[in-house]
Amino acid sequence: MVVDGRAPDPREARSAPEFIALLRLLKDVSGLTFRELSQRAEVVGDVLPRSTIANMLGRTSVPREELLAAFVRACGCGPEQVADWLAVRKELAVRGERAGTAQASVTAPEATAGHSSEPPAVLLPEPPAVLLPGPPTVPLPGPSPARRRRPGTVVVAAVALVVLAAAAVTVTLLLRDDDRPESRRVTGPVAGRAVQIRSVHSGFCLSEKRDSDSGELYQVPCEQETIPRFSLGPLAGDAWRIVTDHPVHLKGCTGVWNGIRDAEAPLQDQECGKRGDAEEFLIEPVGRPVEGYRIRPVHTRLCVGAEGNSKERGAELVQTGCDRADRGNLFSFDPVAAETAGG
Repeated sequence: MVVDGRAPDPREARSAPEFIALLRLLKDVSGLTFRELSQRAEVVGDVLPRSTIANMLGRTSVPREELLAAFVRACGCGPEQVADWLAVRKELAVRGERAGTAQASVTAPEATAGHSSEPPAVLLPEPPAVLLPGPPTVPLPGPSPARRRRPGTVVVAAVALVVLAAAAVTVTLLLRDDDRPESRRVTGPVAGRAVQIRSVHSGFCLSEKRDSDSGELYQVPCEQETIPRFSLGPLAGDAWRIVTDHPVHLKGCTGVWNGIRDAEAPLQDQECGKRGDAEEFLIEPVGRPVEGYRIRPVHTRLCVGAEGNSKERGAELVQTGCDRADRGNLFSFDPVAAETAGG
């Protein structure tokens, strides 16, 4: 919620880009995520989807009145503050610029995007050693009243039972390990190869929703056909482009929605070249042997992960912090069979 004295004053804006910069600052001061803003708006009857917020904060023109009012209310502004935001918005929409009252102009976040420093390296904890349970104790048969076996026969039989029991336990553990998503083989990026991008954390793969043309990415079962088809293209500076081949929208690129720099901004497939370095990614191996790969948008050096670190089917993919101790933002680039001609 906005704290008195810290909320930006919309009357400081002298242009539409400065107005949008103040809206971003308002969100930062509120301390709320895209999801929380959407939920707060819904409580009072406003409609404020997360993707709409990201779209608004990535524009350089003033938003619609009803969208602006819903957003600043969700950030914690009272009626008088809402009225101020709407008044400045109306003046900018009509005149294109205004005098403003600030002593110095407000600088949009993009102006300093190229000077952001590399975040500190994160030291991930070593995975704990897995101790397999020992074989169950098998009691040795006692002497039969009718007849007594030779000592050597008893020992051989007991050893055989122990070996069989241990083998059964080992097979059971291996089968259980194979069922866990994190036990699947991790594959790194290879230029030009068609892949499914799988979350090591959840075992789900990235895909768009079939009934939506928003291009937003969610995690779905890898067994179903995921859309679009992904491949990787190398760029300068060890960066990669995640190329998309959509059955309807054809070629495109994955990127952060409108180049937004905020955490929780959604990932979206769109035409290439519209978001600059927000559709370029660093792909970094984690662990020895490699446990997975971080996907980091170049424009923020944050990480890609499921919203809220969710393991649930249908969770949205967003850019988020890289400090998840449970490694919820690691991925594998699993190769898929190339389509055969005529097939």
